[in-house]
Amino acid sequence: MLRVITKEEAARCVREAARLRIPETETVPLSRSLGRVAAKDLTAGENVPAFDRSTVDGYALCAADTFGAGASMPAELEIVGEIAMGEEAALTLRRGQCARIATGGMLPQGADCAVMIEHTQDAGGLCLVFSPASPGENVTKRGDDLAAGDLVLRRGERLDAARTGALAALGIEAVRVFKKPRVAIISTGDELTKGSLQAGQVRDINSDLLRAAAEQFGCEAICFGAVKDRRELISQALERALATADLVLISGGSSAGAKDMTLDLLAALGTVHFHGIAMKPGKPTIFATVGNKAVFGLPGHPLAAYFVFRLLVCDYLRELLSLPPDRPFTKKKLAVNIPSNHGREEYLCVTFEEADGVLPLHTKSGVISVLLGAKGFIRIDRNTEGLAAGTTVEVFAL
Repeated sequence: MLRVITKEEAARCVREAARLRIPETETVPLSRSLGRVAAKDLTAGENVPAFDRSTVDGYALCAADTFGAGASMPAELEIVGEIAMGEEAALTLRRGQCARIATGGMLPQGADCAVMIEHTQDAGGLCLVFSPASPGENVTKRGDDLAAGDLVLRRGERLDAARTGALAALGIEAVRVFKKPRVAIISTGDELTKGSLQAGQVRDINSDLLRAAAEQFGCEAICFGAVKDRRELISQALERALATADLVLISGGSSAGAKDMTLDLLAALGTVHFHGIAMKPGKPTIFATVGNKAVFGLPGHPLAAYFVFRLLVCDYLRELLSLPPDRPFTKKKLAVNIPSNHGREEYLCVTFEEADGVLPLHTKSGVISVLLGAKGFIRIDRNTEGLAAGTTVEVFAL
């Protein structure tokens, strides 16, 4: 008989266990940092750009010299030089003077704007400007992009293309990140195989499913494959996994049947914090710690194992790596009524079109293909009798 706790209690227990671990960090080159999680805040040590620069091809000048200019009475400015890309603007403009400038060129002293070449005419040493300019026009000011002291990267943020670009602009070539958590994956069951199916056998889905889920989250996955329902074999696999990894996922054997021995093995090795959660799917989940390492006993059914990973294992990893909490990516209205009166918090895969409401994808236990057609999942509170059509629901990413 399982002594179930609520999903909220389970998540709190998992996060508390993660807080007891101090994650390891390492420094990696910026070129290899994509997807990694920052281990410390990074602030800008300089201004980007480091100088005022033109955003157009044209002329650098003082805006006051163009006030009142028009098509019939252009401003006439003396052209005193040219500023090339990548070179220092060595000249200083006086009132009534201008200099040719390329996009990205450094604005010279005495200039406060740039005028597009389309609004000018070169008249043999004179530049005719046919429209008035304003100070700062067509100019990126020093520090407009990033100012010295700006917070560029927060601890717990993943390195993506945008953050990588900002760090590159600052000349940062290496980043301090959390080491990838090592996740060991064990599948159990006499019926599991990787080869040709014999009568009564099924393929080991969970090894590959959980490996992919762990790697997608940014972990290093170590697969131990399928282990037969023999106490000594599962015990040996657990001990090897604990010696190798930071976190262990063992699927199958977490219920209360004759061959479900995960609970006893974990109790002998460490502390079992809970066995059973009032959630569907995933009721027979086990959470234990052995030393400072976490072990999740997941249901054998692939869909249930996946949801426990998505909802609880990811909670553990977020806490460990200082990642932000899980948030829905959209809110939409239900297209149909969804009954739910079994006293457990329920998670349902859903689909939707932009103009239509959310439709649940009901499935049977053990079916994995529902994930293929799902655009996300919704949560139904355990204290409700379901959700009515038209109810606005939060949709989470799978």
